Amino acid sequence: MLTVIKRNGTEVPFDKEKITVAIEKAMNSTTGVFVEDQAEKIAREIEEYANTKEVPMSIYDIETEVYYKLINYNNPATARAYESYKSVQQYKREQNTTDNEILGLLNETNIDVMDENSNKNPIIASTQRDLIAGEVSKDIAKRKMIPLDLVEAHESGAIHIHDMDYIIQPIFNCCLVNMKDMLDNGTVVNGKMIETPKSFQVACNVMTQIIAQIASNQYGGQSIDISCLGKYLRRSFDKNLSSAIETLGDVDMAEKMAKKMTQKDLESGIQTIQYQINTLMTSNGQAPFVTLFMHIKDGDIYENEVALIIEEILKQRIKGIKNDAGVYVTPAFPKLIYVLDENNIHKDSKYYYLTSLAIRCTAKRMYPDYISAKKMASNYEGNVFSPMGCRAFLPPYKDQKGKYKFDGRFNMGACTINLPQIGILANGDENKFFEILNKRLDLVKRVGLLRYEHLKKVTSDSSPIHWQHGAIARLGKHESIAPLLLDGYSTVSLGYIGIYEATYLTKGVSHTDAKGYPFAMRIMDTLNAAVKKWTKEYGIKFTLYATPAESLTNRFNSIDRKRFGIIENVTDKGYYTNSFHVDVREEISAFEKFSFESKFQDKSSGGCISYVEIPNMEHNLEALETIVRYIYDNIQYAEFNTKSDYCAECGFDGEIKLNEDGQWQCPQCGNTDRATLTVVRRTCGYLGENFWNEGRTKEIKDRVLHI
Repeated sequence: MLTVIKRNGTEVPFDKEKITVAIEKAMNSTTGVFVEDQAEKIAREIEEYANTKEVPMSIYDIETEVYYKLINYNNPATARAYESYKSVQQYKREQNTTDNEILGLLNETNIDVMDENSNKNPIIASTQRDLIAGEVSKDIAKRKMIPLDLVEAHESGAIHIHDMDYIIQPIFNCCLVNMKDMLDNGTVVNGKMIETPKSFQVACNVMTQIIAQIASNQYGGQSIDISCLGKYLRRSFDKNLSSAIETLGDVDMAEKMAKKMTQKDLESGIQTIQYQINTLMTSNGQAPFVTLFMHIKDGDIYENEVALIIEEILKQRIKGIKNDAGVYVTPAFPKLIYVLDENNIHKDSKYYYLTSLAIRCTAKRMYPDYISAKKMASNYEGNVFSPMGCRAFLPPYKDQKGKYKFDGRFNMGACTINLPQIGILANGDENKFFEILNKRLDLVKRVGLLRYEHLKKVTSDSSPIHWQHGAIARLGKHESIAPLLLDGYSTVSLGYIGIYEATYLTKGVSHTDAKGYPFAMRIMDTLNAAVKKWTKEYGIKFTLYATPAESLTNRFNSIDRKRFGIIENVTDKGYYTNSFHVDVREEISAFEKFSFESKFQDKSSGGCISYVEIPNMEHNLEALETIVRYIYDNIQYAEFNTKSDYCAECGFDGEIKLNEDGQWQCPQCGNTDRATLTVVRRTCGYLGENFWNEGRTKEIKDRVLHI
């Protein structure tokens, strides 16, 4: 009887049907190609070959035969899929699979993980601790939690399951913090009651403590509408006025004194926020990813106070924060978003002076970014609100009273699809492209459902600051969070990357070309149709999200380059293009770029952002002002990239560039020591200041100016 030697050394009867099934699984996988009768033919040939051998074949011998026969039969895609399937199966059988990755973090050789996040310093012990925990988490998730075919799809670069280093924990992605409720009604931090503040400075201090707690219990960004602080600035003024009247007796003099005292309170409070956020170290080894949303709403009873707060935030950001050498530099956090509205966009608008200040701040420190209230309101049922962190937007949702609600909502997680890889596999066949795309979309849907199934078992006890004390909700102890996952209260995101490369591979041109644009729009419509269908089918709000691919631009490109080789304008660059963005090398004006990308923003309601690359415009604010006014009329959410660097060796303050060896080098003294260089660049919505992975660094180097 013909036998085969298993991995554990035992012999079992030879079964060619098992070979057939394994090959067909590879053919039907996300990256394989099905060929009629080929699997049965290969299995039969291997059985015939086994009969000629004097000793039994091993499982390893059979797997090798399968691989090379697939190659010989001109089916390399399935051969690679079979190899990937095999390696994942082996991975799931192995133990201690994280040893090399963890040791690589400790001896600083695991570059992929160390450079994954440009706002994490992997040398610092607390950050290392988080990264090590993340490697263990990824290992357990791949072997014990995520289905085999989804792991295979992730490993082969067909999809990317975001934040896998946190996926086994009962935590979510990003949120809009209901800071107003927490300040107005009190909260609890570390088991200690925090009552509603009596002054602006205390409110600012409490807010930063809340921010730190929130950041330690989720893995994405958080956003705060700073209008919640207006009430407390007025409280400070009232308190100061009362004290001044008691001291001076004269009401007019007391009012002048109270204003001066309140201005000092304002300056101290904003300084507290800025310094606290930049010096806090959360449990995941970094400063909190936090966004401050600055929007003056007409009719707000604290409108004047909110305007004063925005003015002070902008003034202090223009000044910057001192580094360890005592030099003012550009901080990465908090991210600032300034809303352009009718009350501040025209030269005769009430708050135009704030817009002028924001433009000065952008020229010097890159922030704030800009949201057009006019464009956003047209896309979100008349609402204007902050993204969760850098770019994830929530869909409109009404509470039981029929009122729109945004603060206190969140995103469960994201999974991104690799569009360039589909373009490579389709080999110029548009119908084949969409056939593969629809097949892979099912994988993304299943990742989203996996996130939901994991989180629906969570109770409020997992993060009291979120679920019990107001950041998201005020549930009771042990209460399930499951109802907050359904009916659009929270979201799951379908991300995408590489519209440019997919279009180039399929149509031979950029998606900005008249020949490529309809194809790119067809992709967008297909993705939107998918999330709409899933939402209706499962009662979970799936949204389309233009992925902020900080390290993913490099990861997908590297996987595809190893697998498919060098492809001009695709894998040769070392990176893929973020979401719908215009290729960073393409010559296009700022106005043309914003106008073009706005069409894709309108179809990416789950999150998006666009940028233009500009030179130092501190001495040409009028030109920058023209672009900002263009944003208001033409695009929902936009930002500017400029340079704000510093060399501690020689005191150079300007643009530090990459040399021919790919190192950041001071143009004045030649210094290349990262430890003494401050280089700040727009990474993907946030600013990055701890340098970047190889692919992102190449992308930054390739960026052309748009003005």
